[in-house]
Amino acid sequence: MAQAIEEWYKQMPVITRSYLTASIVITVGCTLEIISPYSLYLNPKLVVQKFEIWRLITNLFYFRKLDLDFLFHMFFLARYCKLLEENSFRGRTGDFFYMLLFGATVLTSIVFIGGSIPYISESFAKVLFLSNSLTFMMVYVWSKHNPLIHMSFLGLFTFTAAYLPWVLLGFSVLVGSSTWIDVLGMIAGHSYYFLEDIYPRMTGRRLLKTPSIIKSLFADDILVIDQTTPTERFAAVALAQFHQD
Repeated sequence: MAQAIEEWYKQMPVITRSYLTASIVITVGCTLEIISPYSLYLNPKLVVQKFEIWRLITNLFYFRKLDLDFLFHMFFLARYCKLLEENSFRGRTGDFFYMLLFGATVLTSIVFIGGSIPYISESFAKVLFLSNSLTFMMVYVWSKHNPLIHMSFLGLFTFTAAYLPWVLLGFSVLVGSSTWIDVLGMIAGHSYYFLEDIYPRMTGRRLLKTPSIIKSLFADDILVIDQTTPTERFAAVALAQFHQD
């Protein structure tokens, strides 16, 4: 069992493995009181006035308590982050990293701007960690890249991947969880999808071109050339799904 887990972990692509590891280490560290979550959460005032810049990053890796909800998010992080990195962004690790950076920037900007608007600032003040939102963004982007794949929700009903974010949002409503975090993830995910996939087709211009300095950090952008056709890429993703009709 341990060996199987080790092999599974080693086979993860670099961004997925790094993000999953950091999230588990930080969450476990906070649970064991080795790390204080008060030094991690996103606080616009402390970032701007006290220059505690690290909060812009650390809030993305803490998933609260070690409970069922934590396992649920780790599953989605490991699954959809991995699927995106291995398929939609195959051989383009720099572009994948830039997608996450863009998503984190959009989420943080929403919290900063929303926190300064009267009447709604209290709602944004409650958003202390954006880790769940960033995970939901990955699910949203994956669903847009693979809209026709058939899935099953708890064996109760089947649907295509295009509706996955909405199914998960509905589940949050049913269990009484806050839907605001999920909605933020959907906003960030759709912003990326529109600017990266829709806008270039409309105008012929690509606004989210990955900076060369980011591309240079990842060797596979140079060494790996994806020569598969769109049909082959779709088939590769389809075979990776846990439930198909």
